[in-house]
Amino acid sequence: MYLFENPVLQRELMVNLRMHRGFILLFFYQLALAAVVYFAWPQEAKLDLTEDPEAARRLVDLFFLGQYVLASMMAPSFAAGAITGEKERKSYEMLLASPLRPGAIVLGKLVASLTHLAVLIFSSLPIVMLCLPLGGISAYEVFAAYFALIMSVLTFGMISVACSSFFKRTAASLVVSYLLILPLALIGILLWNALAEQGPFRLWLTITALPAVCLAIIVTLFANTSVRLLHPPDVGSEGAEVVDLEEEAQQAVGLIIQRDQFPDKLFAPAKRETLLPDGANPVYDKEMRSEIFSQGTLMLRLVIQVSMLLAIPLMAYCLYIQPHRAAWYISYVLVFNMLVGPVFSAGTVTSERERETLDLLLTTTISPWEILWGKLIAGLRVSSVLTMFLLWPVLLACVMVPTYYRNLPTVGAGVGIVCLTCLTTAMVALFCSVVFRKTSISLMVSYLLLIVMFCMPLAMSFFAETFFPDAATTSSVRLAEIASPFAAAFHTSFDGDTMDANRIGDWRMVGAYALFSGVLNLSLLGLMVWLFNKRWRVSQ
Repeated sequence: MYLFENPVLQRELMVNLRMHRGFILLFFYQLALAAVVYFAWPQEAKLDLTEDPEAARRLVDLFFLGQYVLASMMAPSFAAGAITGEKERKSYEMLLASPLRPGAIVLGKLVASLTHLAVLIFSSLPIVMLCLPLGGISAYEVFAAYFALIMSVLTFGMISVACSSFFKRTAASLVVSYLLILPLALIGILLWNALAEQGPFRLWLTITALPAVCLAIIVTLFANTSVRLLHPPDVGSEGAEVVDLEEEAQQAVGLIIQRDQFPDKLFAPAKRETLLPDGANPVYDKEMRSEIFSQGTLMLRLVIQVSMLLAIPLMAYCLYIQPHRAAWYISYVLVFNMLVGPVFSAGTVTSERERETLDLLLTTTISPWEILWGKLIAGLRVSSVLTMFLLWPVLLACVMVPTYYRNLPTVGAGVGIVCLTCLTTAMVALFCSVVFRKTSISLMVSYLLLIVMFCMPLAMSFFAETFFPDAATTSSVRLAEIASPFAAAFHTSFDGDTMDANRIGDWRMVGAYALFSGVLNLSLLGLMVWLFNKRWRVSQ
């Protein structure tokens, strides 16, 4: 019932493994890993395997860390919609009413959601075996690395399934899963690199301490999720959870959102008790006052509390103890906006399609421009305010740390980069919401585009500088960094103890990023207006 005769597992496997995107993902995953090994392979015509084993170790470490990062990012995308998908397909009530035990449902969802990811991981074994003849690493270390990878993926998948049981929408489950998983993944990467010179100890730690921690997390979350399915909250028609905001506020643990007080009303205005004034945008008013809180405040409360909890140690170290590392804290704020920004914009138009109200919206007297800017500003307002909650310590540091207010242009550049990134993430997510029909697809494509634009140039530059530092193409690869706000932030990083503004970074990178962002956002906005005016509105 739990594994071999589990109908949930059998159904999910048949659906997931027969989809075309699974084979396409496997192809590109293998292609990317093979490209890393191919281009990083030693170029000498005659290779001495005893001369430089550290080069081979760096290659294998880079290969495994790349797999670890990819698996950490893909695990929530496979598992965060395991239970929310049932709610969105309006089959949640039938699942709860079935004779299946809650533990069998949770286990079936977990195994089915991670099976395809396991196929991706094991399919990379032939590629890593090619690196063993280079020396510098043993087969035991390869086994330990894969074992750690599998245990981490199981843990991240269980976290995502647990989050999926708490929310109705996949978007909310996905962003909370990422906020919980990314710090754990970062800790794993830092520990793996810190223990690089202590091979035996790292091997022992990987096969003893790591499984114990992972199993403790998995068992705890599995039991909690099973109990939640056994005693689910009140559900209305078609599995929609009944959310009373006043009752939720009374039972909430930790942060409570009070919509009539500052600063909560910046991103959560109170319910309207008067008529809409003349000239106001009804789409914007509806998005701000109804859509965001239609499923309660749990997701917002968790996002704020988890992000602030992670920000406190980073703020203390990067802004006050080591002020010259301020760019790292700016990068943390950028990562937070990458995760949160698309959540409030990627479903603005697709939700109209899913509720079958887009046709009605397009036949109203509201112009396409009003529809677009209403949805854009609503999502941008919420994501920007949440991001600024993490940015205010930078402004506070200008008052408390003398070295900052001597370099106000650099601080202003960091704030400007974050603001441009907020606009870009919201615009990309809204464009995906216009193009695609389902919110889940729109959100995943938004994340993929942002990762390609913001992170891929940095990865390419790091790879080129590590393995081809003297190649002529390395300088050309660096040009792609104009699309990354992280590169712009580090080019404006503080230099030295005195932080002389005349010696700060390459300001041309900041200007290039601002120009790239402006052109990109204007192009996407113009294309969306054209789609509404020419393609859809006329056809209605």
